[in-house]
Amino acid sequence: MPEIMVFAATGRSTEQKRGLVRDLTEAMVKNFGVAAESVTVQIVESPPDSKGKGGVLFSDR
Repeated sequence: MPEIMVFAATGRSTEQKRGLVRDLTEAMVKNFGVAAESVTVQIVESPPDSKGKGGVLFSDR
């Protein structure tokens, strides 16, 4: 049972997340040869003031 975890700042719409889950599942099916039903995708979201890059909080960008 393959599992994919995606870490992202909050702010994406449900439709965007649906598309990502669909596309990642299709890639796993194609490249790992597993059934789509066995693929789990988890999106872990953080508020922009709890995530930073290059020493700067996302909320300050």
